[in-house]
Amino acid sequence: MRSKLVILGLCGSSFLGGLVADTWLRPSPVSASATRPADGQPVRPQRESLEDQYQSVIKSVSPAVVAVDAVKPAEADAARGKSVEESGSGVMIRFPGLRGVLAITNNHVVGGAPPSKVYVTLADGRIVQPARVWADGESDITLLHLDDETLPAVELGDSDKVRRGQWVLAFGSPFGLNQTVTHGIISATDRGQINLGSTIRIKEFLQTDAAINPGSSGGPLVDLNGRVVGINTAIASKSGDNSGVSFSIPANLVKRIATQLIERGSVTRGYLGVQLASALEPAEAIRLGLNRVAGALVEIVHPNTPAAAAGLRVGDVILKLEDVAIRDENHLINLISALPPGHKAALTVWRDRKTQTATVTVGEYSGSKPRPR
Repeated sequence: MRSKLVILGLCGSSFLGGLVADTWLRPSPVSASATRPADGQPVRPQRESLEDQYQSVIKSVSPAVVAVDAVKPAEADAARGKSVEESGSGVMIRFPGLRGVLAITNNHVVGGAPPSKVYVTLADGRIVQPARVWADGESDITLLHLDDETLPAVELGDSDKVRRGQWVLAFGSPFGLNQTVTHGIISATDRGQINLGSTIRIKEFLQTDAAINPGSSGGPLVDLNGRVVGINTAIASKSGDNSGVSFSIPANLVKRIATQLIERGSVTRGYLGVQLASALEPAEAIRLGLNRVAGALVEIVHPNTPAAAAGLRVGDVILKLEDVAIRDENHLINLISALPPGHKAALTVWRDRKTQTATVTVGEYSGSKPRPR
């Protein structure tokens, strides 16, 4: 029986699946300097215990972790024709120039709910409502503006520095149990072989074995310095419950999406106009004359697109974007999506058993244009 992806919101009495991010946790530095006792022999510095580190992070982060409940409009559940109550988690951060805080959560938790139908439960039990909501369905990120300067907040870390094997803590409200904390390590980074349906275009995740369950969607994945490195989003599971394979949206992607939503009201994404193979198989790589499985294999070049104008062909393997070696199709999609429309980029392409170069002018992806509510 194959595992399935589960979005982690709680919808009525049913559970939806979700992804959890791979995050990186750096051990805390030595807490005491080496000293010399009377006999002159050096004393080894004492490190803070892992338990102490956990408790320190929990104490500093927990006040900024929230539970999120939303009543989605009827169109969110067209099959039943009635509104849907959804529950998840969130974490509060500060955004430069914006009064109060932003509670970050998943879009699949809030959906199209207006601010008057979104309820944020703070760590101290108070319930507040957002003054405004920004949403981007394609990255599964929603921002809730809480216009209160007294609310606590935590820092978004640098998810590019996350490494496999580093300790992380996952905060959230699994099964409605607010302020739950679990621990684990980063199992993998840049995990892209994940499909959450046609509306979500996330192509990069952090993977962790920290226990994540329905209701944890939108909760933070935190390193041992107390910085948020990911937003918990989904799990791979046969049963719909935790199986030790969880995924989170990297914090750096959250920063980029949040900045565009607040400053522009929508998210701009670059695109090439190609359909890429879901994987470059070893046998295909050998047939093409490649000695390793790396790069993005072009299956279709759509007409009248940047890719067509650049002369890309079916069967090309894109090996580099500028000086960045392409790992796989998801890596290329991530990189192109982050480029501004109109940017001229150099591609290194494998064609006819040799490398060639091409210059492409990145286009603008014409996806949905979210509006603040």
